[in-house]
Amino acid sequence: MRNRMGNFKEKLTDIKAFAFDVDGVFSCGTIFMLNDGEPVRSINIKDGYAVQYAVKKKYPIALITGGNSQAVKTRFQALGVTDIYLRSVNKMDDFKDYLFKYDLKPEEILYMGDDIPDYEVMKIAGLATCPYDAATEIKAISHYISNIKGGEGCVRDVIEQVLRSQGNWMDKDAFSW
Repeated sequence: MRNRMGNFKEKLTDIKAFAFDVDGVFSCGTIFMLNDGEPVRSINIKDGYAVQYAVKKKYPIALITGGNSQAVKTRFQALGVTDIYLRSVNKMDDFKDYLFKYDLKPEEILYMGDDIPDYEVMKIAGLATCPYDAATEIKAISHYISNIKGGEGCVRDVIEQVLRSQGNWMDKDAFSW
């Protein structure tokens, strides 16, 4: 765990929304290509549970990714995510759009990224987080480095910590998808 700006645990209670990169965060970063060129990712089911649960608890969630996979869009829409920015050339532009849409301030967002394209957004996010296997530059600016690798449950790690700190974990809504 890193402390870039104060105590990580104290920041958890200020979080009102989440934003995530996809490859290297929800997936391990290894992408298999089908014969037709369509990429196939492996995504951790516990991350999916945490995402749908946070949506159910009324936390806005955005995916901001340089990828352009219809499968990613379909999967996350099924989990209730409505803010999916595919082919994000400049993640900062999409992040600002997300903030504007929900009238949020950067300090109210937990952002999890793993590589250089996430850097600028992570510098202004209220709670910059990353998987255990993120790039060195991303680890250096993170408030929290999960002890879990990308694609292995690091998203669940940070969502669960926020929801627990705000008294929104393991209530009556927890037992159904």
